[in-house]
Amino acid sequence: MPPLEEDLFPSITGKIKIERNHNHTMNRAIHRCFTSTTTMFLWALLLIALTASYMSIQSFVDSGTRYLHHPRDHVIIGGPHWEKQIRSSAQIHRSHGLSVLVTGAAGFVGSHVALALKKRGDGVVGVDNFNDYYDPSLKNARRALLASHNVFIVQGDINDERVLAKLFDVVAFTHVMHLAAQAGVRYAMENPHSYVDSNIAGLVTLLEQCKSADPQPAVVWASSSSVYGLNDKAPFSESDRTDRPASLYAATKKAGEAITHTYNHIYGLSITGLRFFTVYGPWGRPDMAYFSFTQDIRHGKPITIFRGKNRVDLARDFTYIDDIVKGCVAALDTSGKSTGSGGKKRAAAPYRIYNLGNTAPVTVPTMVGLLERYLNKKAKRHVVSMPGNGDVPFTHANISLAQRELGYKPMTDLSTGLRKFVDWYESYYVDDHGKSVNY
Repeated sequence: MPPLEEDLFPSITGKIKIERNHNHTMNRAIHRCFTSTTTMFLWALLLIALTASYMSIQSFVDSGTRYLHHPRDHVIIGGPHWEKQIRSSAQIHRSHGLSVLVTGAAGFVGSHVALALKKRGDGVVGVDNFNDYYDPSLKNARRALLASHNVFIVQGDINDERVLAKLFDVVAFTHVMHLAAQAGVRYAMENPHSYVDSNIAGLVTLLEQCKSADPQPAVVWASSSSVYGLNDKAPFSESDRTDRPASLYAATKKAGEAITHTYNHIYGLSITGLRFFTVYGPWGRPDMAYFSFTQDIRHGKPITIFRGKNRVDLARDFTYIDDIVKGCVAALDTSGKSTGSGGKKRAAAPYRIYNLGNTAPVTVPTMVGLLERYLNKKAKRHVVSMPGNGDVPFTHANISLAQRELGYKPMTDLSTGLRKFVDWYESYYVDDHGKSVNY
């Protein structure tokens, strides 16, 4: 590697005649000294500049941070305009309304819940990291839809405690609807760390902020029917075993239930966990079977249908998004209050877990038949045995507890729900790429 001086002052190509006289030798010595001194001076300036920059940034972060810079997305968090948007979005427009932070607000369930709350007059602020697990353009379209109803979504990560602290500094949230998560059973085999990062570390970061808030918000969060794992007792009840997960995704959700119980017990946070059963509908996730099957059938591509042991068809308790939203809102309305203050528990607080399903399992081939009818096109079916990728052969929700305590009552069967989904799909992807969607 050439000396630094050669980088700053490159030599001229060609031969250099060496003079022997004393004056020239002295001149060269002075020149070398000057060069070395100049180099040291430049380095000193650089060091001073870097030090000043570091101290400025450190002071900026430590001093309460009116502005935050999100390194992943180059998004500025903070400032008068940003705070004005947050406060406007969080404004309550009904008597005894809620002020809700919705995490994962640009996601499938999150966007629906945020919109439902806003339409009834609650204050709603969203946060989402807009990752690329699936096409971010769909998340941006959901964001645009929410923005048209004055719901502001902060682009930030729930693992960034500075973002959460800033949000809670601007708004005293009464409730947190935690729907941000790394979803999908099979993707865990490709990227396991993303599940730990979002579903465990992100959950803890959020709960840390909630337990330190004054007042503490009540927390409702999305667990999953996947926690039932290898349970073969049907229908699945909240009291059934959940210690045999079949996938890493299920394990992180089960860990979440243990973690939330701990924060309820130690810090007095009111916490409600909701075990969703195969949610589907308009604005859904493209990685889910009903969505990807719709795409492939329309384009004449083959679809892969898994079968369980002894050639038994897989079955799922498909639950329409509107029914899930009603369950989420009911959980918020009945959550009770957190009892902690300044991170200290004052009294016992509610801790609840509910199944939210349709309690009417349908086989996957039957679901495909419905899509064929609504798309007016036959599927090219490729039936194979279910691989060991974490999927389970069936799900079936016992919803009696949610019916009794939340007034939960699913109203949409799979045939009706899939017709609504296909109508939305055709409108969004085929007609005008979302511009003509009526929601």
